Amino acid sequence: MSTRKAWRMNVKGWTILLIFGAIAIPMVLVACGGSSSTEETGSGSSGSGGAGGSAAPSAGGSESMPVAVDAGQYSSLKGDIEIDGSSTVFPITEAVAEEFGILSEGNVRITVGVSGTGGGFKKFCNGEIQISDASRPIKASEVQLCSETGIEYIEIPVAIDGLTVIVNTGNTWTQCMTVDELRTMWAPESEDVVTRWDQVRPGWPSDKMEMYAPGVDSGTFDYFTETVNGEGGASRGDFTASEDDNLIIQGVSGGKNGVGYLGYSYYGENAGKLKAVEIDGGSGCIAPTDEAINNGAYTPLSRPLFIYVRKDAASTPHIAEFIRYFLGKEGQALAAEVGYIPYPQAVYDLALARFENGTTGTVFGGENPMRGPVEQVLADSQ
Repeated sequence: MSTRKAWRMNVKGWTILLIFGAIAIPMVLVACGGSSSTEETGSGSSGSGGAGGSAAPSAGGSESMPVAVDAGQYSSLKGDIEIDGSSTVFPITEAVAEEFGILSEGNVRITVGVSGTGGGFKKFCNGEIQISDASRPIKASEVQLCSETGIEYIEIPVAIDGLTVIVNTGNTWTQCMTVDELRTMWAPESEDVVTRWDQVRPGWPSDKMEMYAPGVDSGTFDYFTETVNGEGGASRGDFTASEDDNLIIQGVSGGKNGVGYLGYSYYGENAGKLKAVEIDGGSGCIAPTDEAINNGAYTPLSRPLFIYVRKDAASTPHIAEFIRYFLGKEGQALAAEVGYIPYPQAVYDLALARFENGTTGTVFGGENPMRGPVEQVLADSQ
């Protein structure tokens, strides 16, 4: 485990300001939050789109962004950046914020909160933050909220995640599950009815399941319920819900009948005390791995992750450079370092072009999302 990963795990839930010599590292505020969710397959299959709730992306802003500066000039940048939202996207954003803060010699101070994808969008559309982390595309209701408050935004995919079903390491019977079995376990009608393992699959133990999952503000909850149960938010309610993925990990690892789901990165950081379940999406049992998530084999639980940037904020030099850094080689490497799958370079080139052109609205969310691989959706929406 890298030093960076160990530091993050130790400070989750606290506000920290670190100083190395004369260099102040930006403050990272971690409030209890939730994961997020959305649909993506491999190098980019996604459910999403609709600009401002319409079928076509909004072309509302074609103003060019501030002129780019070299990394050696980052120390000349000054300002604050407030970010909130998905706990799934948090590790990437935190890593990028930490490194960018060092390069700016502490002159750019970045606060990163974790209130879940839904919570982040509420703050974002109310103008409280400049950037919203999201593990699913923006919903039509959130598009409407931003419209009502006059918030224009740029939608940017940043990495791929594989939602991971986890069980206790003492669980010797659950190696692979079908999507139908996941539905049997998590469907709304299973509440207080399907409570034992042998009710999910005959031959499994008759022990009672101990179930843990993200809370309702989590994009992961939205994505899982839509993908598995056919409707976002449709789920049994008799499980332990938490917006903090670490509490889900503690619950599942605490007893042999524990079961839950969360983002791939959080599983990867805790693989020694959890067991990932292979998923049969119709083509056989596939384990969540970097390769399977990236090439589309891990279906249907692969998904794209996003950041949403307020258009007015994006036009300020320090935020424009932060986004460029996020989408550059350094940001891609940091996404991989904290356990996510970077896109092919062509996706980042298209996303950066969308940002530099100031193209606002959503093509991945809203009422009429565009479907298909992320690269294709971005290319078709340019």
